[in-house]
Amino acid sequence: MAEAARFLKLQLLILFLCFTSLIGLARAEVIFEERFEDGWEQRWVKSDWKRTEGKAGSFKHTAGKYSGDPDDKGIQTSTDAKHFAISAKIPEFSNKNRTLVLQYSIKFEQDIECGGGYIKLLSGYVNQKKFGADTPYSIMFGPDLCGTQTKKLHLIYSYQGQNYPVKKDLQCETDKLTHFYTFILRPDASYSVLVDNRERESGSLYTDWDILPPRRIKDVNAKKPKDWDDREYIDDPNGVKPEGYDSIPAEIPDPKAKQPDSWDEDEDGIWKAPKVPNPAYKGPWKRKKIKNPNCKGKWKTPWIDNPEFEDDPDLYVLKPLKYVGIEVWQVKAGSVFDNILICDDPLYAREVVEDIMYRNKEAEKEAFDEAEKVRKAQEEEEARRAREEGERRRRERGHDRRYRDREHYREKYKRRSRHDYLDDYHDEL
Repeated sequence: MAEAARFLKLQLLILFLCFTSLIGLARAEVIFEERFEDGWEQRWVKSDWKRTEGKAGSFKHTAGKYSGDPDDKGIQTSTDAKHFAISAKIPEFSNKNRTLVLQYSIKFEQDIECGGGYIKLLSGYVNQKKFGADTPYSIMFGPDLCGTQTKKLHLIYSYQGQNYPVKKDLQCETDKLTHFYTFILRPDASYSVLVDNRERESGSLYTDWDILPPRRIKDVNAKKPKDWDDREYIDDPNGVKPEGYDSIPAEIPDPKAKQPDSWDEDEDGIWKAPKVPNPAYKGPWKRKKIKNPNCKGKWKTPWIDNPEFEDDPDLYVLKPLKYVGIEVWQVKAGSVFDNILICDDPLYAREVVEDIMYRNKEAEKEAFDEAEKVRKAQEEEEARRAREEGERRRRERGHDRRYRDREHYREKYKRRSRHDYLDDYHDEL
């Protein structure tokens, strides 16, 4: 009976958890989700920004050179040293009293050298045909790489028309595989940054951005009290010097020393053993150290309320979001953007990542390794051909040099022979 009762309780608990999960899913709202399936071009507008200058790059619909699923396509930057700008309109969304989740995946197939891989959320009206770097945005989020030094994960928040970058040094992934980047902003102004569903950073808009003055500051006018005792150890006031301590000599005659047989007191004087350190000597007497019972610890400047701080309970609230956009510049093109998600449910975002990475991660790694083998084989073949071509040119140059040398000596011989003949002729005259 007891076993049956426990089993029934377990079943009821499972049903309760499933029910609460369903309630949570029912409340969750997906604002925008883009997998770049067929028809994606009807939802996205390619900007003409930089086109008249010949500096506008283009996107192509592809899964890339290697992929876990060739049919799972994204959009890839496809022209080197260009600006790329494209955007999509989304259902207007306000995050007031709601959690905001922004998530997408990117794969840097190329040695990017220098360029961005971030996306933007925009508020208000946007002329999508003119969308570019100067278009105001509400959030900018994602990787930016340049050389070997810059491997930054941008997180820029717009407040009252001014852009504020996060103060923390966030790092992005630098390999050539697909990675998911997730930004979560909550109504309490706390945030989290996840990479491949692992929390990379977390904190608050209040502390990790210089948007508002800090709530509390150090009291610059405070001074350490005169009676503040910060000594951790003190001399033992009850310590007493042992009797006869000061009479112990630092050196004593060497007890092992012996007078040499050749020593003559009449000539050398009275023999004295050389001095050696006295093992009983302990140096000048000092009181032992004990814990200071009056120690208050190291004095620290106290914190006080900042008189310049004025709270904004809507600090986390963005202007109603209306667009999502990709606007980057790249030296080497080849980045694949995909799986863009805007919602209010971190759990759903996590499930999306788990589902796609579970299905594609290993297959993509295998495809990447195979593509690397092909690339390295091509490079080795090109290097071999270059060596052979170099050898052929060196041989040709050597052959030409030997030919010129033969002609030079032949011509010299001819000139010398003619000179000798003329000398003989003059001698006869």
